[in-house]
Amino acid sequence: MGYVVRDQWQQHYADGKGFRQLGERERALLAEHTPVPDGGGRALDVGCGAGGLAVYLASLGYAVDAVDFADSALARARDEHADAVGVRWICLDIERDDSAELHEDGYDLITMRLMYPFLRDRSRVLHGLGERLRPGGALVVITPTTEHTPEERRNIALDEDEIRLLTAGWKQAERLDADKLAALVLRGPCHAHTTAVEKRPTTGHALTGAVAVVTDEAGRVLPGRSTRGMWELPGGKTSGPTHTSGELPGEQGSVKFRACVEG
Repeated sequence: MGYVVRDQWQQHYADGKGFRQLGERERALLAEHTPVPDGGGRALDVGCGAGGLAVYLASLGYAVDAVDFADSALARARDEHADAVGVRWICLDIERDDSAELHEDGYDLITMRLMYPFLRDRSRVLHGLGERLRPGGALVVITPTTEHTPEERRNIALDEDEIRLLTAGWKQAERLDADKLAALVLRGPCHAHTTAVEKRPTTGHALTGAVAVVTDEAGRVLPGRSTRGMWELPGGKTSGPTHTSGELPGEQGSVKFRACVEG
């Protein structure tokens, strides 16, 4: 079953449907491995849903920005956690919307629980979130894995190759078990101090080129390794008088339903 557009997610939350509740093992791992820095810390919960994780992080002492692209999810969060202190609810599509509402000074902790497999542009989103981490901060991805997911629902889980790709761009990557969910604690994005160097525009007679794009069975573009050992996306030159270069457009896949639904 796939949720293709935002309206369907809106309806999901409006119907009172939910997802696997935050477990005690997850709570313990977050408290142990991502404690609030001395003097207080700020957290970003991406894809917060009805707000259970965001409220727990606030109870640890974080000031939390909780974002979701479904208004109905945030309405439920505000209603179900009316007494919560330290949480700011923000309606935001992390892949498409202007992120100006996010805290300009960055975050000590960023969480992505049960939502990473549904991103259409995983590498770009993870890269952007890594740039928002404060020194010493951590990005925690909590996700189902194919090992513990029934075959008919494995499209909402990550396999070992996907997990290796997810963790490859970080100086520290720790994998923890959270009741058959993988909790990936990532620190030190390797791209944080790199600089992009733009080449001179290609001359007009050399604008046409070719590039091979490799995708997995779900249609996601698979990046490769550069000669410097860094992950890179496929790119090619675009022919025409008004273009000098550009990435090849990828086909947008539908957003799949989070089958961790209802515990």
